Amino acid sequence: MNNRLDTMHRCHPDSITISRISGFITDGVILLAAAAYLIVAGMLGWTLIPGWITLGLLALGAWFTWAVPSFTYKQFGYKVSEEELELRSGWIWLSDTLVPMTRVQHVELERGPLLRKYGLAKVKVVTAATTHVIQALKLEEAEELKKQIGELAKVVDHDE
Repeated sequence: MNNRLDTMHRCHPDSITISRISGFITDGVILLAAAAYLIVAGMLGWTLIPGWITLGLLALGAWFTWAVPSFTYKQFGYKVSEEELELRSGWIWLSDTLVPMTRVQHVELERGPLLRKYGLAKVKVVTAATTHVIQALKLEEAEELKKQIGELAKVVDHDE
């Protein structure tokens, strides 16, 4: 299955760092919520979750936040042809998706704060059924991909 990934375009390697930062931000919010729970539970006399369970869940969350982005990066690829967009992703549940260009309704370029910091963008390909996302491409590459898919799908770009 990985042999086909060798012929596909890949996300920028900084996508791993961006996913980890985003994950650790989420972990921090969860940690703050857990701390708030412990304070309130202590004040109200609620039963507390045993510390070893809490530590185990924190360690598991940190491991997933650190490891999953590498696995995801290694298993994602995309290829554009005149008839379709091919996407491959997943490391436990593998997904191989073909999006016919005739089904594409519009193409979006999105840049959040972390993507902007690294000079990257994501491309969203929208069909009637769902939205397919190509994460973390260099901005120039993302703009070119958006234009290419738009032209192949005959989508009008109102921004130009």
